[in-house]
Amino acid sequence: METISYGKVLDDFISRIEALLNFDYSISKHAVSIFLLQDDSEIINIVSQKEAQWPKIQAIISEAKLKYPYSLSYLFAVERQNYINKVVKKVKKINPKPQNRLFIMFDWLTTNPFTGIPLLLFILYWGLYKFVGVFGAGTLVNFIEDKIFINHINPWVTNLFIHIFPWKTIQGLFVGEYGIITLGIRYAIALILPIVTTFFFAFAILEDSGYLPRLALLIDRVFKKIGLSGRAVIPLVLGFGCDTMATMVTRTLPTKRERIIATLLLALAIPCSAQMGVILALLEGSPRAMFVWIATIILVFLIVGFLAKKILPGTPPSFYMEIPPIRFPLISNVFIKTYSRIKWYIKEVIPLFAYASFFIWLGKLIGIFNIFVKILEYPVKWIGLPKEASVAFLFGFFRRDYGAAGLYDLKKLGFLSANQLAISCITLTLFLPCIAQLLMNIKERGWRLGLGISLFVLLFSFSVGYLVNFIFTVFTISL
Repeated sequence: METISYGKVLDDFISRIEALLNFDYSISKHAVSIFLLQDDSEIINIVSQKEAQWPKIQAIISEAKLKYPYSLSYLFAVERQNYINKVVKKVKKINPKPQNRLFIMFDWLTTNPFTGIPLLLFILYWGLYKFVGVFGAGTLVNFIEDKIFINHINPWVTNLFIHIFPWKTIQGLFVGEYGIITLGIRYAIALILPIVTTFFFAFAILEDSGYLPRLALLIDRVFKKIGLSGRAVIPLVLGFGCDTMATMVTRTLPTKRERIIATLLLALAIPCSAQMGVILALLEGSPRAMFVWIATIILVFLIVGFLAKKILPGTPPSFYMEIPPIRFPLISNVFIKTYSRIKWYIKEVIPLFAYASFFIWLGKLIGIFNIFVKILEYPVKWIGLPKEASVAFLFGFFRRDYGAAGLYDLKKLGFLSANQLAISCITLTLFLPCIAQLLMNIKERGWRLGLGISLFVLLFSFSVGYLVNFIFTVFTISL
């Protein structure tokens, strides 16, 4: 196999390190040397324990870093890309097509800060708020929940189970206030499915158009302020779909510091599509409350990221990414991506709602559920919400969107004012990650850091809710 040349100087550093390696690593010493120069933490940990010449190897790595103004990872990536381009030229014939002026202009508009930021706000307004929030969380949810479930399915299923099971305890498992069908399946299909469907559709359009890498380039400078690079936009944007999946995608970030910061921000300030959709439905008709919610979450995201950057040790992140051409999204691609994600939701997520309903029923049966609700009543009252909202926060631990759906029911019953809606949505967005994301945090970051992040998020969420309620009260603000 042909060995890639990284230039005379880099090749010399690789050879010098290779000559000092004595242990068998199951991969070539040449590859180990390249990993060491790129600061691969896993390889560094292994080699530092195995090699007696490790101090000399460290000295060579430091010398190489001083030789170049850019990170060595960037230089290796550039040389690999050049090599790939040469190979492609040998095996592929390309007939160049004249570039579309419209695409060239759109490319410039998306990456220029003066036009890219207003364009981003335009996309967020029409793509997320209008399409997902108003149409998905409003029109579709109201039709499916009211016209189908509340008017037809729930009464029919309730009568069916009352006739089949004469025992109220068994009836309560399937129908009633926390029944698997009347609560769990209703939330999953009537409240959440329309929202995630519209979100997945909008996300697929942005993804297939080539816009997301340009968004990464646009916000790279801002992300540098919070210890991340533009590359982190991928897991963070994915978090608006599913935070659990996005936490796994943080593996693609090059440094441990970036992975920790991204995991923290995903657990704290990135609502998943289902939760965000229900929150948009909650705040529909209260534009001031929605503005307060958005502004607070963005402010928390930036402040916590900035403080995490200051506290966590590490070097500033570098950023390089291949930018694909802008194109009109292919309808077939958009529908295939949307279909596959909806299929994943139906297969993986809907059963979780049924399990959550079962555990709530079991918890109520043995009394544990009521104990946790009573405990949560204190911080819930502390932030100015009625005690009935404590149930929604407990739901939120099973599923973030489950908790938001609980608040949706309270709103329909008239328990929450506009101020309380803003406070509850802010606190619930910042509240504990769901069980699935908590387990993923522990898997990816270790049990100490995973549980530490969750404890911080729990305390921080109610602290922010208290602060917002305090500001509303002191300045007599009415939304």
